[in-house]
Amino acid sequence: MKTYAVLGLGKFGGHVARGLIENGEQIIAADVNEERVRLFKSVCDNLFILDTTDSVALKETGISEADIAIVSIGQNVEASILTVMALKESGVKEVIAKASTLIHGKILSKIGTDRVIYPERDAAKRLVRGLSLNPHLDIIEITTHMRLVRLLITPEQAQRTLQDFLDNSKADLKAVALKHGAQWDYQVPMGALLTEGDILLLIGAAREVDALLASKPKG
Repeated sequence: MKTYAVLGLGKFGGHVARGLIENGEQIIAADVNEERVRLFKSVCDNLFILDTTDSVALKETGISEADIAIVSIGQNVEASILTVMALKESGVKEVIAKASTLIHGKILSKIGTDRVIYPERDAAKRLVRGLSLNPHLDIIEITTHMRLVRLLITPEQAQRTLQDFLDNSKADLKAVALKHGAQWDYQVPMGALLTEGDILLLIGAAREVDALLASKPKG
């Protein structure tokens, strides 16, 4: 089993850490903020208050032995950069870091970050893709890795069975409910006929929702 280190337990880092724990992964979490660490004690056992820019502290806490480190210190650019450098210096195999701006991201890439992510930009892209598929599509984040999709069936998507719709979407999603008129059905048969104006609720992994958005299923 891989070991993940999550450095920075703000909103993004907290979601990442919780998602990994929910998936049964082994994690080490750290933040310089004592209050954030205190609030996280009920979630994670392997937890530290430390200066993540200190390579000696990273080694003493075992963070340097992690297979993958996620740096979620987007607002403090200097601390983010120094943390990545300390992780690389201490021998962490793969470092993923959150960037708050494109310039921040370019610097992270130049100092050896294996993967730079832009949560706000990526969320905006997913929203745009969703709106291009259906202006009434909503995506709700259940955990870091799971999504609930609320989809209003358009004329192009109507008059086909749920099975046909899912097959065409090329995404491994499960239908959890279907609203036809004023009636909700929570045990949706695969042969159910979708009609214009129906509301379909789907659940699945984030990557499968991305596949749904990319496929733009039509009639």
